Amino acid sequence: QVQVVESGGGLVQAGGSLRLSCAASGIIYSINTMDWYRQAPGKQRELVAAITSDSTTRYADSVKGRFTISRDNAKNTVYLQMNSLKPEDTAVYYCNVIETTNWGTYDYWGQGTQVTVSS
Repeated sequence: QVQVVESGGGLVQAGGSLRLSCAASGIIYSINTMDWYRQAPGKQRELVAAITSDSTTRYADSVKGRFTISRDNAKNTVYLQMNSLKPEDTAVYYCNVIETTNWGTYDYWGQGTQVTVSS
C-alpha cells in the first residue's frame, strides 16, 4: 500500500508563488507517472501537470509558462512550483501517483491541499 501526502498550500496574493510537495511512502515497487490535479468549487477535477519516470512533462494550457513540475525519484517526491498565480488558480490541489507492480497498475491519491489566490 502506498500513502500519498501533499503539503505547501496556503493563501497568496495574485502574482505570488507557492511550491507544493507530494511524497509517496510505504511499500513501493515502481512509480510511473506522478500528477497534480486541482478542483475548484463547483468544477470538475482537472489535470494541472504530469511527469513520467523519465521526467517527460506535460501541462494544462492554463498553467503553461507559470507552473513547473519536477520530481525526485530517490525520495518518491513530486513538486509543483507555481508562479504568477491568479485568482482562478484557487482550488484544492491533489497529487496522484501511479505505481506499476508485477500484479498490475495502481493509482493513489493524496488528501489534497488548499491553494487560495486573492486578487
